[in-house]
Formats: sequence, structure tokens, C-alpha cells
Amino acid sequence: MAERQSLNRRSLIAISGAFLMTPHTLRAEEAGLVRRNISSFVLHNWRDHFDRLGKGIIISDTVTKVLQHWTEDEEMRIYPTSVPLTDELTKRGYTEVVEKRENPGWAPTPSMRERNPEWPAYVPGGDPSNPLGTRALYLSWQYYRIHGTQDTRKIGRRSSNGCIGLYNEHIEEVFDRTPVGTQVKLI
Repeated sequence: MAERQSLNRRSLIAISGAFLMTPHTLRAEEAGLVRRNISSFVLHNWRDHFDRLGKGIIISDTVTKVLQHWTEDEEMRIYPTSVPLTDELTKRGYTEVVEKRENPGWAPTPSMRERNPEWPAYVPGGDPSNPLGTRALYLSWQYYRIHGTQDTRKIGRRSSNGCIGLYNEHIEEVFDRTPVGTQVKLI
């Protein structure tokens, strides 16, 4: 049976609301120790999902509402997220970052317009009512994004129509550290 170990505060270094894994905690993870933080989310090892690190990896856990981001130099940070409202709106599987936009404009998908005909056809970037926030990572799946949000009450909840949302300051950090071609998995 695998030994269990709790994360201690020294194992995680807070960086602008995200967490950076130290070499000590990475060695514990590689040793197969099960670790949980005070919010009870499970940390994933990228090697359990991908063959190589490449340009970087993002794993978004839609159950525990956490995004883990590894850069190509193996630095990993953790961010709380919002996730889709229902399982029907949730995509799972492998994709990749195909485009990045600062202050992206937003247009509801055809199915969103069908469910919410009162919604505007388009909201420009920078508009306070724009649900994509200050940055967006466009994935190879049509209409699916990892983006910021103006409504911080959504983080930690099932609240989106299909995307993964982060606080604006977190998506700006992920955006700056993520090249096009970064591998992504939603679980």
C-alpha cells in the first residue's frame, strides 16, 4: 500500500495566489506518495497523462476545479478554476493551445444563443461584461477556452458554459508562461 503524506506549508511557496512546487515536493510525488492540500484536491503527475513535457503541460481537473501548469523547465503551479455547469457542457480529453489572445472579444456559441437568445451577439475585449476576462488560451476544440473572468464569484464553482475560467491575474500569469503548442488535458 502506498504511503500517504500531507503537503506542509513549507512544501508549497505561494506566488501571487498560485503555488509553485519545490524540488522536495516533486521528489515526493515521483516516489508515489499521495498528497493533498488543505482544499483536498489531488495533485496529478504529468507523466501519468503525457509521454513528454514538450513545450509545457496544462491539466485541468474538472472535478476538483484545479488547473496544474508545468512549464518546459518542469516548474509547476496550481490555480483554482471555474468549470462547466453540467457534464454535457464539459469536454474531457487531450487538446492543445492553438492561439493566445489578450483582451479577447467574445461571441456566444450557437448553442448558447439558442439557450439564451437575449445575450448579445458580440462583446468586445476590455468590456466589463466580457466573460473571457483579460486573456484567453484557445484550444484545438472549437469554442473551448481557458480564460480569465470578470466575475470572481465563479471560481471554484460549476459556472461556465463550457470553458475553464481563472482569476484574471492567474490567467495573465499562465498566458505569459504558455507557448502555442502547449499540451492540455481536461479530466
